[in-house]
Amino acid sequence: MQYQNMVPGIFLARPNRFIAHVAIAGNTEICHVKNTGRCRELLPPGAEVWCQQFDNPNRKTKFDLITVKKGDRLINMDSQAPNTAAKEWLLSGGLGEISALKAEYTHGDSRFDFSFLKNGQRCFLEVKGVTLEQDGICAFPDAPTQRGVKHLKGLTALAQEGYGAYVLFVIQMTDVVYLHPNDATDPAFGQALREAAAAGVRILAMDCRVTPGSMTIHQSVEVRL
Repeated sequence: MQYQNMVPGIFLARPNRFIAHVAIAGNTEICHVKNTGRCRELLPPGAEVWCQQFDNPNRKTKFDLITVKKGDRLINMDSQAPNTAAKEWLLSGGLGEISALKAEYTHGDSRFDFSFLKNGQRCFLEVKGVTLEQDGICAFPDAPTQRGVKHLKGLTALAQEGYGAYVLFVIQMTDVVYLHPNDATDPAFGQALREAAAAGVRILAMDCRVTPGSMTIHQSVEVRL
């Protein structure tokens, strides 16, 4: 996936989870943060960032904060990017031949990111974007997620009913070692993930090639449950 009209900046502060103050071209600009997670490790004052600029007068802010440099690594922190990248990956054969791909598919009391047919079987896939990393080791989630637990329980039930069920962790950076559930932050999610795997839900993790203005799924990453 590609972004247009990207400009560099220096992160200054994040007054709340929705906005950031960023120095761009000598001015302090208010930027929309497209990630409501804590992201504290990504945004220390002085961090190099890249923002997407818009000329829409109806927008509350002129910029969206998209990419940040952490050490030598570029990290995409747009929470909408993983679904877009996952769709591109699925359409390019990431899971082999599929058909009838649909986004935001409701089944029972849950809505899943994607549904598709594979070898004649109805399948469901939930995407989780990952930005939390330390020394090449990634963890999810970075904050408790009741919604995430609900989706895992829904996928577990689907697998037990004979449907194909997948969780795809889209790691929004490259050059990582492995991914694990963040039991210290959300033990319920970790338990639900292990139960899902035991029930036949396929747990996948993929890293991404990231530039200041793009993010593309790259290669598989080990998941340690």
